[in-house]
Amino acid sequence: MQKMASALILIILGLIILAFPLLGVIGPSLITGFIVLILGIGLILSGIMGMGESKSMGILQLILGIIALILGIGFIVSPGLFAWLAGFLVWIVGIFLIIAGIVGFISNAGDNRWNGIIAVVIGLIYIIVGNLISDPYILGALIGLWLLITGILMLVIKE
Repeated sequence: MQKMASALILIILGLIILAFPLLGVIGPSLITGFIVLILGIGLILSGIMGMGESKSMGILQLILGIIALILGIGFIVSPGLFAWLAGFLVWIVGIFLIIAGIVGFISNAGDNRWNGIIAVVIGLIYIIVGNLISDPYILGALIGLWLLITGILMLVIKE
């Protein structure tokens, strides 16, 4: 019974988020924003307290704390920044996959040629997806779709 109730809640939430995609991005953006904000405050305090032991380490912690503080506030205020950063990180992974694939294709060791081709193809897919999810509406719709599919699978699969 509890599994069925959870599945129905996921389906309802998925449909709501598909209707209003930004709702799917606001939650993760706020949670991530508050966590990064707390991290920034901690780094700033640690940098101030650590100045006596190591001035360079204290300055580094202060700089990282200020960057984290700005990012945290940005995530809280603008879910679009969160979506852009998620898309950018996926895009960077795609670039690394393409580079690794090219290196694997160029080297003539065993099955690395096919692995290299597959890595390049997956890297291109990552770049396309990264460009798509940098739009908060598309990212929200994907989150809603994921909730909907998960809820339906919970209803269908009997354990």
